[in-house]
Amino acid sequence: MNNKLKRVTVAALLSLSTFAAFAQDKAEAEKTFMSDPINNPLFPVYVIGLLIIIVIALIVVTGISMIRVINVLAEQAERERAAKLGVAYKPRQGWWSRFSRQMNDSIPLEDESTIELDHNFDGIKELDNHLPPWWKWLFYATAVWAVVYMVVYHVSDSYPLMIQEYDTEVADAAEQIQKLKASQPQEAIDESALTFTADAAVIGKGKEVFNTMNCGSCHRPDGGGNAIGPNLTDEFWIHGGDIKQVFSTIKNGAVDKGMPAWGKSLSPADVRNVAFFVMSLQGTNPANPKAPQGEKFVAPALPKAANDTTTVQAAL
Repeated sequence: MNNKLKRVTVAALLSLSTFAAFAQDKAEAEKTFMSDPINNPLFPVYVIGLLIIIVIALIVVTGISMIRVINVLAEQAERERAAKLGVAYKPRQGWWSRFSRQMNDSIPLEDESTIELDHNFDGIKELDNHLPPWWKWLFYATAVWAVVYMVVYHVSDSYPLMIQEYDTEVADAAEQIQKLKASQPQEAIDESALTFTADAAVIGKGKEVFNTMNCGSCHRPDGGGNAIGPNLTDEFWIHGGDIKQVFSTIKNGAVDKGMPAWGKSLSPADVRNVAFFVMSLQGTNPANPKAPQGEKFVAPALPKAANDTTTVQAAL
């Protein structure tokens, strides 16, 4: 008996240790780099990558510094050479200055007299500057692009226009909606045969939709009404208090009074559920309800069964 108890105890301890190891491995796997960067297996990779980036940055900075030193030494040598020859030193322009002058077709200040016009007003002179080459190239590019666009979109119809793209996307969206509706068939609701029953399941679902769609912002969560929405707990209704009329109001809305048509975003079953929940609020007497609006609704009396005159006549 003792041996059997020992075996059971050992098996239980092994199971607990295995479960603990599995839980620890899972916890380790769920750790992110930011939560524990030091013990993360990718920590060496990140460190090496950071060091490589630092080395590259140092190489770039050193290279730029070397180039600047070389340029300073070259400029100093040219100054000394010009001084030995007895000529004025003219600094050499950098590649960016040369590129900028070419792109703008600019004239140095000392040469502006070559493009000066005869117009002179109050000491203000006019220069015959030309359009910058980059501006003319951009203009030529836009002209070529206009021709290509015209041919591609309006002559060959190789690509659709924006309105055609919009129509295609709308058609694709409608097709996707149809597929989604086909994959999720909705419960059909016959409005003409709709009758209210105190079904707790249906009313509970309607309450969930009522709260999800934020209907309480206009009618209050308890249905007591506020500045926008009317009171749903009294006997007065603006659009009728029969279950069919309540269903129609929720489905089609009342745009002039700020009531959206929920039938566009809710399924018929959801509209039915909300209508049942609204009907269940009758007589709940919330605190500080809104004053009645509309007309008092009185449910029509059920037709009485006709008397069986055949039996009476037979008795006579």
